[in-house]
Amino acid sequence: MTDHDALLDICRHVQAACLERGRSLSTAESCTGGLIGHLLTEIAGSSEYYAGGAITYGDALKRSMLDVPQATLAAHGAVSAQTAVAMAGGARAAFGTDLALAVTGIAGPSGGSARKPVGLTYVAVSDAAGHDVRRFLWSGDRSENKRASAGAALKLLLDRLADAP
Repeated sequence: MTDHDALLDICRHVQAACLERGRSLSTAESCTGGLIGHLLTEIAGSSEYYAGGAITYGDALKRSMLDVPQATLAAHGAVSAQTAVAMAGGARAAFGTDLALAVTGIAGPSGGSARKPVGLTYVAVSDAAGHDVRRFLWSGDRSENKRASAGAALKLLLDRLADAP
């Protein structure tokens, strides 16, 4: 099974869980550049639960489309747990969905620093009960880091759905 096939398999589980629970989903993506939305929509029937998403690569769009506070970006940066949580909450509000998934990170090969190295990624999910956020540090090339981030975000979403009534 290829990475792509494994990611599609996770998307099938996401779709089944969302449909079974009657939940709608939106996405807010930065470092993955729309990969999560692409993967979700590779599965026929995704329009029954997936409303859409925003690719907010730049901070200005994080602020204007997702209502990420400037204070959050200034204090913690675009690649932070706080920004990932704000992106997820902003997508949920903007798209009017039950769930929202967000990802922000440094895919590479440049853009990292000692404090925030290449491969650093945060994924977050938001729903009516609150949010969950996870931190990862990938060591692949740009494409591998993007796929790993998408997979981690989708797995976080599945975990959240499994915990939901």
